[in-house]
Amino acid sequence: MAAETSGVDDVASFYEGLGQVLNAAWGENLHYGYWEDGTDDSPVEVATARLTDLLVTLLDPAPGAAVLDIGCGVGKPALQLVATRDVHVTGIAISDVEVEQAAERAKEAGRSDVTTFRNADVMELPFADGSFDGAWAVESLLHVPDRGRALAETARVLRPGGRLVIADTAEIPPVGPEGRKVLNDICASYGVSSFATAAEYLELLAAHGFVDVEVRDISDKVVRTGTIMADVVEARRDELAKIDGPEPVDQYIGLMRRAAANPDIGYLVIAATLDPASGS
Repeated sequence: MAAETSGVDDVASFYEGLGQVLNAAWGENLHYGYWEDGTDDSPVEVATARLTDLLVTLLDPAPGAAVLDIGCGVGKPALQLVATRDVHVTGIAISDVEVEQAAERAKEAGRSDVTTFRNADVMELPFADGSFDGAWAVESLLHVPDRGRALAETARVLRPGGRLVIADTAEIPPVGPEGRKVLNDICASYGVSSFATAAEYLELLAAHGFVDVEVRDISDKVVRTGTIMADVVEARRDELAKIDGPEPVDQYIGLMRRAAANPDIGYLVIAATLDPASGS
C-alpha cells in the first residue's frame, strides 16, 4: 500500500519553516508545558520537561526496551527518555531537517549509541512486525491524515503487551462556533489534519487492539502554554521575523492567544497496552 502524501509536505514545511522559529523562541522541547497550579512559576524549559517526565512514567519501559518515538522533532524528548531509562529509542519524523538536528543533538549528548533517527511516515512504518516494546506520539498524531491507519501501523510494529502513550491537543465537545473557527484556522495554517476527541481516541484504540486505555484530560495543567508561547514569540518578534518573515510570526501570536482563551480546545494524555493476546 502506497503511503498517503496528503498533508505530509505541509507538515514538513511547517517544521522546517515556522517550526525552526519556534524552536529558537520556545526551546528544543517544542511541545506543551505542564504547570502544577496557578502559583507554579516554573520556566518553560522546566514545564516542558515535566510533561515529558509524565509521559516517561506512563510509558514505563523495561530495561533494554526498544521504543518508537513517533514525530520525534529535534530529539529532545527522546534524549530525556534515554537519560532516565535504559532503553533504545528510534525516532521518526517526516522532516529531513529535524532528523538531522535530532541526530546531531544525540551526538553532542553522547547518546548516539542508544538513539536512532530517520525519515519515516507513521502511516507506513518501515519496520518489521513486533519491532518495539513501546511507542509514544507527542503532539504528532494531529498532523496525520489518517489517524486510524497510524494506530494500525503502530499496533503492527509493537510486540503484544507493548505500551503506547499519546499526548495531543484535542477537541473538548461541544465545540462552539469560535472554537471551531480557531481549530479550523490552526488546521489551515500549521499542517494539522484534524483534532480528535477523547471518545474518538477510545474508539480507534479499541479498534486496533489496544486495551487498558487510560485517558487523562490535563487541559488545566497545560492551558497557559499558548499564552506564554505567544508572549515569548512576541517579545522576540523582530528577531524571529528575520528568519521566516513577519507575517507568519504575527499570525502565530494571534492564533495562539485565541486558542489559549478557548475552552473548546484541550489536551489529552493517553496510555494503552497492545492486547497481550494479539500475538497468540
